Amino acid sequence: MNMTTNSSAALSLRNVSRNFGGIRAVSDISFDVRHGQRLTIIGTNGAGKSTLFNLIAGAYPLSSGSISIFGEDVSKQSARKRASMGLARTFQTSKLFTGLTARQNLFVALHKTNGVKRAGLFSSPARDLQLVAESTEALRKVDLLHKADVMVSEFSHGETRQLEVAMALALNPRLLMLDEPAAGISPSERGRLVDLLRSLDKDISLLLIEHDMAIALAVADHVIVMHDGNMFMQGTPDEIRNSAEVRDLYLGHGNE
Repeated sequence: MNMTTNSSAALSLRNVSRNFGGIRAVSDISFDVRHGQRLTIIGTNGAGKSTLFNLIAGAYPLSSGSISIFGEDVSKQSARKRASMGLARTFQTSKLFTGLTARQNLFVALHKTNGVKRAGLFSSPARDLQLVAESTEALRKVDLLHKADVMVSEFSHGETRQLEVAMALALNPRLLMLDEPAAGISPSERGRLVDLLRSLDKDISLLLIEHDMAIALAVADHVIVMHDGNMFMQGTPDEIRNSAEVRDLYLGHGNE
């Protein structure tokens, strides 16, 4: 088994596997994400995408294999350690506080950065100009500045996804991981999401896990297709788009 990692990669997986009891959810996955690369992992429901995502983020321990971030082996490191190295993630299920405004949600994210503690977090935001400036910049990046003081409970589903990306970007990530950001959003919001992802800073390496093939192929410069916990195929967006095997996989399993 070759466990050599690519020290120049933002993310490097070697022979990564995860078992849940007698079920092998992810099997022997190896790939690199280069600095600044946009890599998308697609697959039908149950392919193992989210399990793999959680292994990379540190939410699940590995059964075997290794994971390195920016050349450092983090296979046995916590999610917090990985975050401190520049990994930021979103979740398949929203983790936003619907009883707070968009800006206040960002304050929560910024409040946790590097363990910084700020008193009176919501009492008078103007007292902390840096916090306000950072939240303003994050909202501007995702085109939500006009909704800074709107309660998240009033947001559309697509806007909550944009805000989740803003919260991740507020942490100044070097490696950004998005877990199915298009799930449940309307067709009109999908175009906005694609524009947002395309506009991300080129210094940020992006790992996108997505069920929607159209969005995945529109954003990525390299694509991995998973099926039954395995790497089914990989290639450029055009190669994946033109693959009869991938079309058959989606058509045969799209309703699972």
